[in-house]
Amino acid sequence: MTMQHTVNGSGLADVLERILDKGIVIAGDVAVSLVGVELLTVRIRLVVCSVDRALELGIRWWETDPMLSADAARLRTENATLMQRLAQLEARA
Repeated sequence: MTMQHTVNGSGLADVLERILDKGIVIAGDVAVSLVGVELLTVRIRLVVCSVDRALELGIRWWETDPMLSADAARLRTENATLMQRLAQLEARA
């Protein structure tokens, strides 16, 4: 007796297409406590959708996130320089 498996490749593709088209929100909290004292809380808020759908929803954080910018290294260097200058000015005052 042999076992046969059928894999419907379009099933996964259809589900993924539907999720990206409509979007899905996953939200949850994880809390770690020891003897009734909360040590750690992790809040998870995840939105999975296409870029077009995100724009429709008003989500566009990737446009302003400096870490995703081509200028990220320059901005980090500039920020470090400004922090040094500020520290020097505060030391003089």
